[in-house]
Amino acid sequence: MVDKDDLREQFEDAFEGADYPVNSPMDLVPALPQGPGTKFESGDFSMTAMELNTKAGGNQDFPYESSDELVEDIMNGLEEEGYL
Repeated sequence: MVDKDDLREQFEDAFEGADYPVNSPMDLVPALPQGPGTKFESGDFSMTAMELNTKAGGNQDFPYESSDELVEDIMNGLEEEGYL
């Protein structure tokens, strides 16, 4: 089972270092510790940043002014797509 709070914290840690505002997923890559290969895992959930963009990226609404806005849309997108 996925620990949503843990997953949210992983996203916040990974994306908080981006240079906001961000206008596209590519603006986030420099902030990620392993670039697009950065992996997010909790319970039976495991996705790289690149997979996040392809599987749940349709729910993102760029530009983002803060990591809080971005993480909220990522979490909502993952839920809507049935990954959480």
